[in-house]
Order: sequence, then C-alpha cells, then structure tokens
Amino acid sequence: MATDPPTTSPATADPVSAEPTATARRHPSRRAVLGATAAGAVAAGAAVTGLTATPALAAAFGYTDDGANYVISTGASLVFKVSKSTGDLTSLVYGTTEYEGYGGAHSHVESGLGASTVSIAQSGSTILVSVVHGTLRHYYAARSGENNVYLWTNKADTSFTATRYIVRLKPGIFPNNAPDGWVESSDAVIEASDVYRQSGGQTRSKHYSGVRVMDYDYIGYTTGSVGLWMVRSNHEKASGGPFYRSLLRHANENGVGLYEILHYNQAQTEAERFGLQGPYVLSFTNGGAPASSLYAANLDTSWVDGLGISGWVGRSARGRVAGVGIAGRDTAYPYTVGFANANAQYWAPAAASNGAYSCPNMLPGTYTLTVYKGELAVHTTSVTVTAGNATALNTLTITNDPSAAPAIWRINNWSGTPAGFKNAQLMTYAHPSDIRAAAWTGNVVIGSGETASFPCYIWSGVNDGILVYFRLTAAQAAAAHTLRIGVTTAYINARPRITVNSWVSAIPSPPTQPSTRSLTTGSYRGNNNTFTYSVPASAWQTDTGQYNVLKVNVVSGSTGSGFLSPGTSFDCLDLLT
Repeated sequence: MATDPPTTSPATADPVSAEPTATARRHPSRRAVLGATAAGAVAAGAAVTGLTATPALAAAFGYTDDGANYVISTGASLVFKVSKSTGDLTSLVYGTTEYEGYGGAHSHVESGLGASTVSIAQSGSTILVSVVHGTLRHYYAARSGENNVYLWTNKADTSFTATRYIVRLKPGIFPNNAPDGWVESSDAVIEASDVYRQSGGQTRSKHYSGVRVMDYDYIGYTTGSVGLWMVRSNHEKASGGPFYRSLLRHANENGVGLYEILHYNQAQTEAERFGLQGPYVLSFTNGGAPASSLYAANLDTSWVDGLGISGWVGRSARGRVAGVGIAGRDTAYPYTVGFANANAQYWAPAAASNGAYSCPNMLPGTYTLTVYKGELAVHTTSVTVTAGNATALNTLTITNDPSAAPAIWRINNWSGTPAGFKNAQLMTYAHPSDIRAAAWTGNVVIGSGETASFPCYIWSGVNDGILVYFRLTAAQAAAAHTLRIGVTTAYINARPRITVNSWVSAIPSPPTQPSTRSLTTGSYRGNNNTFTYSVPASAWQTDTGQYNVLKVNVVSGSTGSGFLSPGTSFDCLDLLT
C-alpha cells in the first residue's frame, strides 16, 4: 500500500487517490515535458538547516528603493523584494531568515519575464507593485500587518506558452520526504528527465501531486515552527475544470518550488483562457496552516477594488447560481456541478442530502452547466449569470447515467475515474513501474473480484490482451448484446479493440484526448469516452458450462515502448442485457 502523497488543505476526498496528502510538492523547470494537499498542516518535524540571517529585518509598514529592488515591509515579520528591472521576487525574509532563491534564479512568472516595466504605489494599508512585460501584467501586493504576498497574473495572449508562478526556495529548510521530492545526486532518472526512482524502488516526480484542483486550498511546507504556503486562486481563468491535476511543488537537495499553475499544457482538455488570474497568496505562518480567510472561497477582496489592477472585476459586478437539488443521483458518489464557457470556469459541490449547490462570484455570461457523478458528466444544460443577481435553478434530473442500463455483468461502475481498478489509487502519485504497484498483468473472472483484479491502465507494450472470463445462460447466449468500455484518457491515440471468443471487433476511431503523456505523470483525466461494441449472438459459447473469453487489446497508429507505448485508462466495462 502506498504511503505519503502531498501536503495540501482539506477538501473533498479524491475518488481515486484517497491517500493522505503530503506536505511538500516538487516542481523544477517546467519547460521539459508538460505534466502533476495535505490534510491540515502536515509535513512535520524536519530539521531546519542552512538558515541565513539577513539585514533586511521586518520594519514598519512601507517600502524603500535599494537601487535594484523595491523593498516592501509588511509591518509584521515579512520583508520581500521585487526587482525593478524584471519584476522577479528576489527576497523573502521572514523573521531573520532568507527563504527565497535557488540555482541562481529567483521567483517569477514562467521562467522569468526578463526586462519589464516595474512600478510601485501605496494606497492606505496596501502596497501594490505592477509589472508590465509586453501584453502580460503581473502584480504583487502587501497588506499592513500581514505575513502574506498577494499575486495576480493577467495573460492576454499566447506570447507565453503557459501560465505559472514559481516560488523558488532555498534547499535544506523544509522536509524533502514526499512523492514530489527526490535526491538528484542519487535517485535514478527513469523517464523524460523528470521521473526518478529511489534505490528502494519507489518513484518520485514533480508531477505526483495526487490531488485535483478542487481538492486543495493551499500547498506548501512546514518545519513545525515555520510554514510557507501557496494559497491557490479560484482558477476562474484557468483551464481543465475541477478535476485537473498539475504541478504543485517540488523539493530536492538543490532547492524547493511552490507553484500556482494557471495554464499548463499537460493533460489539458480545454482551450486556454486569457485574462486576470488571482489573487493567489504566498503566506508565512508559525508552522500551522494558512488562515482559512485566505482561501479563494472565503477571501475578502473589497480592498482590491480601487487598486487599478488590469482586468479586476469586483464582487458587485458578479453574479451567482443556486440550485435547489439534483434528482436521480447515486448517493454512493459525490456530485459536482461545473460551469464553463470560453471566458471562465467554476464549480460547486452538490450536497449529499439533496444535491443542492451554490456557486457565487461568477463573471456575467452564459455557461454550460454540467453535473458530474464522480468525474463523469451525466447531465448538461445552460445557465445565464447576470451582474448583481442570483440565478435560481429548479431541481435538475439526471437522465444520462450509463449505470442505469441493466447489465449481465459490470466491471467497476461508471464514475469517470479508474477508482476501484488495480493500482488506480497509487497512480496519482507514483510511476507505473513503482515497486508498490501490483503486477499489471493477470486475467479476470467475472464473479471473482473482477474490479480489483482488472488493471486501471493497459499499454500495448506492457499488459496488452487482458482476458475476461464469463458465462452466459442459454437465453443470454441466444441473443446479441452490447458491450461497453469507458475510458478516461489515452496516450498516442490508444483505444480498445475487443475479441469475444473468435469474433473480433472493428477498430474504433480514436477520440480526442490530450496529446501529452499523462498515465505516467499522475493523471488519468482526459476526455471521458465510451466505446460501444455490438456483439452478435454467433459470437457466444453455446455450451453454458463453458467460459466466454473477452480479450481487450490496445490499438494505435503510433508506437512506443513500455509505459510510454500506446495506453489507455479505464472507467468501466459492462455487457448489457
């Protein structure tokens, strides 16, 4: 059984990765290959070493100019610096310790903006630093008496390939003992320069966050006496929806990274959105979790309204949607209501009792409303949001749950995730080659623990041709039946082709899926798709004592080897009556 996923805030349980969340997230350079919360304030007890005293001690609230940087004192225990030439965050002194910087680089948007126009202004109890680089705008704000840095990024076009902010921290201060931490000097690189294997066989990578966006409010590290956290924004201009997984943090002996990922072309299912993202908050604490008042859902942003931040829309110009309930739910599953258009995305959990939901602070516009059972879309409609108003919706009735169809047998249940299949839990924070993974091979007999025996992923170069054994009654064998296979994502156009005894299906067309690797980088999330096969009566065994044999193969027009061969992730397989 796997141990130690990441450190993030409490949120809804992940249907696939129910492991405890770890406290550190790893994220080195994101340029290589695009790809990956801890309950409460975890990650305890690491020795604090390598601390460096600096002369920039906390002073009264205000700012100075040291020639190269604007030096901002929050009037609490935090002093930070912003480069006047690049807009990089060049220093983070909390108490008497410098936390910022590693590898000769500072903290910044993307991998650094370069030459930028940087200005600073104080308005009452707020100091705002504005950074302009081409069409991109970035902002830092300090509030009097707070140990927080508030950040916004406004990306207007594709002049940058992705949108992230990385906080680069010194090594040796925070613990490095989670799935997103590794030791570069001793761990072996096993894939694309960003997946590592330890000597004991466990794997580590910056991608192995183990959580979806909706599952965390913050990510970071604690020594027990000092905590440093990235509190995420509401992600309204991000892409990928509530179930998206991306980089959150990383740690190795060379340094530590904390991320706010706003667009990252790894396992992406949506077009990029543009506009202002934030605030997201870099928060120091005395070792505990950041204040819940900083969470995106709770944050009072009225003080932002008069700062002149490009693209800022205050709450008075926003609306909300409230629904009285959802009928036709399977109460064994959590339900989420998502809202999306080309301009913004939001989501809200549906109450377990009656499916009621409320989504506040939405930008005006018309949205596609999607009801998800787990991560499977089971109902869609549209809703229009207007500024200053609440849009009330009557009870929504689910009519598109594939689990409602009667089946002769069903392996797993339809949820839009591989939850329940072999190795599914581990795969959000480990590589498939990890020593903790059960064997990917092995066949399945219906009625003998088939769900736990069926692998969550099949690759053409690893475990192709999984067999499923089942019997039919005489009446069942006398008729044609529909066999369905649900997948959640695929790599390089992989899709399942089936053989039933001696009958072979046609090769299905590949659905649209993300073009990047995901099965080895902690994400099963792509575009849910159902393959349907009409199996004729002539395909079945006529002797009811004989097993019918279903073979599941992966086909693709592309090639690869091992865990980077064509592969797909499964949601459910069933044979309908």
